[in-house]
Order: sequence, then C-alpha cells, then structure tokens
Amino acid sequence: MSNGSEVSIIVSFGAGILTFLSPCILPLFPSYITYITGKSFEDIKTSGASSDIRKLTVFHSLFFILGFSIIFVLLGVTFAYLGGFFGINKKLLEKVGGALIILFGLHITGVLNLKFLNLEKKVSFDKRKAGYFGSLLVGMAFAIGWTPCVGPILSSILIYASTLETLPKAVVLMCFYSLGLGLPFFIASLAVNQFLFLFKRFRVFMRFVPVVTGVFLIIIGGMLFSGYFSKLSGLIMGWRAGI
Repeated sequence: MSNGSEVSIIVSFGAGILTFLSPCILPLFPSYITYITGKSFEDIKTSGASSDIRKLTVFHSLFFILGFSIIFVLLGVTFAYLGGFFGINKKLLEKVGGALIILFGLHITGVLNLKFLNLEKKVSFDKRKAGYFGSLLVGMAFAIGWTPCVGPILSSILIYASTLETLPKAVVLMCFYSLGLGLPFFIASLAVNQFLFLFKRFRVFMRFVPVVTGVFLIIIGGMLFSGYFSKLSGLIMGWRAGI
C-alpha cells in the first residue's frame, strides 16, 4: 500500500483488536482453548501448559486464525472488486460508506438499535473437528457466523476496502484486520494463566468496550465521509517528501 498506508494499517489492526475485546468474543476464550488443546480448561489451568500442549496450541491456533483470515481477505477482495466493477464514484462511495460506518458506531454504543445487526448465528466449540483441518474450518465458520460481534466492525473495514483503488490494498487491509483479531487469540492461548489474571482485571472495564468501539467507528466514518483519509494521505506523503 502507498498513500496513507500507515493510517489504513493502524485502523485495520485496531479494529481487529477491538473485535477480540468485544463482550461476546472475549468470554469465548475458555471454550476456544479447550477446543484447540483437547484438554479441559481446569486441567490446563492447574497443570500449566506442557511442551506438548503448547505445541498443540500453537499449530491449532495458527490454523484457526488462518481460517478466519481467508474468509476476511476474500470478503475484502470481493467488496473492493465490486466497488471498482460498478464504477461507483469514489467520493460518493466514501460519503455513503462513511455514513454507514457512523450508523454502525451509533448502534454499537447503544444510541441506535439496528435490528438487522442483531441477527445471530454463533459458532460452537463443543465438538472438536479432526486435526488441523478442523481448526481451519472452525476459523472459517467463526468468520462467517459470529455476526453480532464481528459484523459492524468488519462491515466498516469492508466498506473502507471498497473505496480503495486496487485489490492488493484491500488484501493488505484485511490481513491487518485479521492480525489484530488473531494475535490476541494466539498470545492468550500461549499464556493461559497470565491471560486469565489480566482478564479478571479487565472484566470491570468490559462494559466500556462497546462505547470505545462505537466512538472508534464514528471517528473512522466521519473521516471517510469528510474525505479526511485522502487529506491525511496527502499530509503523510508531503511529510515523507520533506524528510
């Protein structure tokens, strides 16, 4: 990515982290870690992660993350392609897309209640699929099915992707979104007890996460609607030229 790529990367990565911290994904962690290790969560907590369990966790986590990353990248490419295919004016797309992202932000904060975003099809970690391919499939199902948590934030990033000029830019955008979501999953699965300690402290602040996420989307939507992303790209390019 070129013009303003740093801004896009930071926005996408931050959106992925906020997706992980959302109140209906973060509490999934015990079920997730049980699924990828095949051990009970209590056993893992009391015995600690042995080298065998750690190795199992690493590979199953990577395949799970790869699964949802594939879906997110494909969605990003599709949205970017459709934006170019229909020849929609970029400025009009930014206006409409920015307005939609603002609406998503208002929904997450609770100011608005957009019922179509409340449709829910959750992923179950109850039954473990065979091998690493099973973890890959569950990662894909996670990306497709967890609409209440992933939907508004993901939709905002996809809308932004549709305003980009090339498909490679959309791919990079979605890769960093996937990285922002996948990295906390991966790190937490390698340090279960430390994660639980932090989670207990963080739980008090979980009610503020939707507000922070909503405000984040409102700011992004406002920047896109006003064309500030393009202006910021110009400023960055000018700053680089002056170095």
